[in-house]
Order: sequence, then C-alpha cells, then structure tokens
Amino acid sequence: MTDTLPEPPAQPADGLAAVVALRRLADRMEDAGVERALADGWTWEQVAEALGVTRQAVHKKHAKRLAESGLTRTRRR
Repeated sequence: MTDTLPEPPAQPADGLAAVVALRRLADRMEDAGVERALADGWTWEQVAEALGVTRQAVHKKHAKRLAESGLTRTRRR
C-alpha cells in the first residue's frame, strides 16, 4: 500500500460525499466485525485491542445495539 492519495474530485461536494460514503461503509464493517467477534467468543478487550481503542470505548459504542439485536453477550468475562 502506498501513501499517495488519488487525485481529488473536480468538485469539493463530490469529494466530501465520498468521505461520507466511506465513513458509513467503515461503520457498517466495524459493526459487523464486532458482532462476529463477540459471537465467536472474543472478549470486549480483544475487540478493543483489534480496533486500537479501549474496552470501555468499544463497549459504549456497540453494547446497546448488540443487546437490542439479540446478541446478549455484552458483559465482560
């Protein structure tokens, strides 16, 4: 992977719309990854380490959504 950035779109609105789309995609991928990891038996600490955040941060972001979707394993082992 290189550190060079692609040529920006001609219109700022197009570039900013792309940023919004990428953020939404990243959020959906994170949600799915966290759900899968917990379903596979990972701890909140393991998920947090993989994401580069604290256990508290990942729990705060995902626990309520996962509990509402039926994944009840929201407590630390």
